[in-house]
Amino acid sequence: MTASEQRFVVVTTTHESEEQARALASAVVRERLAACAQVYPVRSVYWWEGEVQDAEEWRIDLKTRAELADRLGAFVAERHSYRTPEVIAVPVVAGSPGYLDWVAGETAR
Repeated sequence: MTASEQRFVVVTTTHESEEQARALASAVVRERLAACAQVYPVRSVYWWEGEVQDAEEWRIDLKTRAELADRLGAFVAERHSYRTPEVIAVPVVAGSPGYLDWVAGETAR
């Protein structure tokens, strides 16, 4: 199957510290559930327990095959410190064939 025929997603989660985010990103990539993880600071404003919250967080974008999204989500949820962690998968509608081939190869077992 060529890269253009495969389906890919970017799975996003956040963590409260850079150290936790980097540790989770490394664990996901080491398990081959994602080919790449990008970790960067964000500011999140959201409703939680009846109040608007404003927090610094660390976002993790994980590039993977769509068929791994459920396993990746479960892996993140099991290791996350948040009671309700964000785990959102967004489909990749286009991408460079070489990069998508690389993602497919690095997440294959």
